[in-house]
Amino acid sequence: MQNPLLQDLLNLSHEIGREDRGLSLPGEGNTSARVDDKTFLVKASGFNLRTLTESEVVGCRFSALLPLLEQGSLTADQVDEAVLASCVNPGGRKPSVETLFHAYLLSLPGVKFIAHCHPTFVNQILCSPRALEFAENRLFPYEVVCCGIASVYVPRAESGLKLAQAIRRETRAFEQRYACQPRTILLQNHGIITLGETSESALLGTLVAEKAARIFVGAVALGGPVYYPDEDVRRVAGLGPTPGGWPH
Repeated sequence: MQNPLLQDLLNLSHEIGREDRGLSLPGEGNTSARVDDKTFLVKASGFNLRTLTESEVVGCRFSALLPLLEQGSLTADQVDEAVLASCVNPGGRKPSVETLFHAYLLSLPGVKFIAHCHPTFVNQILCSPRALEFAENRLFPYEVVCCGIASVYVPRAESGLKLAQAIRRETRAFEQRYACQPRTILLQNHGIITLGETSESALLGTLVAEKAARIFVGAVALGGPVYYPDEDVRRVAGLGPTPGGWPH
């Protein structure tokens, strides 16, 4: 019988990789799931999310990866060697190049699944001057429910160690600013990461973010978006009121 966690990860990958959704072209994006405090599963490099199989998923150790985030600088070869050395079963497939940020995000409280992809409408915005505006505002209640009160926005960074460090830095700044943990992370000129306690919540966060991006693009064309008020965002999120709102 297949491991239920692995099956959930494969199901998440297949749903993210569906061609009709425009979230990920073949070979794009990656997914992961936390097994326990010591290990996690991540998509191997170069495989298609839509058709991902058990043999194309790799087990990695947190202890071999998280210390790398404290390094000032490592070459691409050094990062590759460290990622390969983190594998639970040496000599197997190579983990995704973005395994480092999966390790960090899966170490956060309550996060068990990660989905990363490059949705068409989200990337229209992330490749525009209005990306930060989209990240910091919400348009409708269900976006708050599925994507959180705002998204972490990460300025453009090179994939690998630099991107993982940038994600950690901006996530910590988000937690300090909003006093809660994020559910979505937007990467400038790159794509989206969704964090979930379940595979379903990670998928739903991705789908609703893409819906919100479609609405944002349409609203801009019609004269500009009207954002959901901050006090209503906090109410829907189950958070207390903040006098004066957030410092947009």
